[in-house]
Amino acid sequence: MESRFDLMDNEVGGKFAKRFFNASLVLARALPKSTQELVALRVSQINGCGWCVDVHTKEAEAAGETAVRINLVAAWRESSVFTEAERAAFALAEEGTRLADAHHGVSDETWAAVREHFDDNEVAALVSLVAQINAANRLGVIVRNAGGSYAPGVFAELSD
Repeated sequence: MESRFDLMDNEVGGKFAKRFFNASLVLARALPKSTQELVALRVSQINGCGWCVDVHTKEAEAAGETAVRINLVAAWRESSVFTEAERAAFALAEEGTRLADAHHGVSDETWAAVREHFDDNEVAALVSLVAQINAANRLGVIVRNAGGSYAPGVFAELSD
């Protein structure tokens, strides 16, 4: 698959990417890196963004995640390797991503599970992460960014 357009290779796209990435730095302090990467991976799988799946698989590994846990994200409900907090985060991520598939959005049951395991700052970070990775997935899918070439840590140069 060939990319349609390089968003980073022009003034507007480059400026937007830097600011978009910098917004994620706020979240980095609120949630463990591995949780962020696994949630972003799950959302990216749902949205079919190959480039984002590549990014978050490799960043999860760089954050110390095992191959078993990374590989089982897509089947988290049928796996025994995730904590109850991680399961709540995955449920929130899925329901928050599949808005068109579920008219209710995030269920009360899922919200209660999230509130049981995460404090206010962590909840704000999770909700923001789900929104941000969904936006990133749409950027990647629209321009057809292919997975496979990402090197962990590349985004560090974008931070202020």
